[in-house]
Amino acid sequence: MTKTLFDTDAPHPEPGSLTAFAGNMLDRQAEYRADDCVEKAFAIEGTHIYAFSGAKLILKHDDRVLDPLFSAYELADLQPDFDNAVLLGYKESGEPRIAVPVGIAADELASHFKPADARALYRDALLEGEILGEVAQAVSLLNWNAANRFCGKCGSPTEPKIGGYKRVCTACDHMMFPRTDPVVIMLTVDIENDRCLLGRSHHFQEGMYSCLAGFVEPGETIEHAVRRETFEEAGIETGRVRYHASQPWPMPHSLMIGCYAEATSSDITIDPQEMSDVRWFSRAEVTQMLDAGPDSTFFAPHPGAIAYRLMRDWIEW
Repeated sequence: MTKTLFDTDAPHPEPGSLTAFAGNMLDRQAEYRADDCVEKAFAIEGTHIYAFSGAKLILKHDDRVLDPLFSAYELADLQPDFDNAVLLGYKESGEPRIAVPVGIAADELASHFKPADARALYRDALLEGEILGEVAQAVSLLNWNAANRFCGKCGSPTEPKIGGYKRVCTACDHMMFPRTDPVVIMLTVDIENDRCLLGRSHHFQEGMYSCLAGFVEPGETIEHAVRRETFEEAGIETGRVRYHASQPWPMPHSLMIGCYAEATSSDITIDPQEMSDVRWFSRAEVTQMLDAGPDSTFFAPHPGAIAYRLMRDWIEW
């Protein structure tokens, strides 16, 4: 009997490692943090800092090298907000990595600084590997802290604890911890006709088709979310669901859960509120899309995106 993609772990034992933002190897020491851990980390020689103006990472550049790592003294002119710094963790050498929001606006930075959001960092290959994963962690935690400055129970101000990994209400002591929003992203496959389902959201660049996706809702399994979202967006019924890979997605603090879904129907009914187009693509068409550029009629997402990984691995599995 011929195996299908639902019966094997080929072509990669851990395909998530091939996605952007996935290479973070910091030791977060989550269970061993004290409230003064940020101050102690700043006191360690060799500590490096990621500086953020809003949601944009600030990169030092000299027309040849882009450097995202600052020492504390280099932040003096950027209006650093050390009170809201987040301790990300420690390198294997013991070097701390800290994220610091700054007060200066991105469009007011001096010419030797380059601001870039997380999407541009991977799309334009400004950073890669472990450092890109560290930045993803920083973006997510700074976003979470900024969005939880007031208590959801009594409305009083909250303050950061244990290096930005907890917030506590100053009035009622309600505790809050960083959240991650789970999102399923799935490549639905029609095995009999050797084709897959791809769609276009209204905000996509013209010509780009990607996997369908949606947030996991409360009280829902990953598998059910895959089936529900596929049916809601495209009217396609699905049977077997196979987990394939995941990707941290710091826009603002999601986890993309990549799956394959087996189609059990074929007639597409598009939800026009969510999708501008959904259609079946043959294996040959997807192969062309993966190698095409944004000036082509049809093209795939950037290679760093988990949607690209799902499409590429379907071709190569």
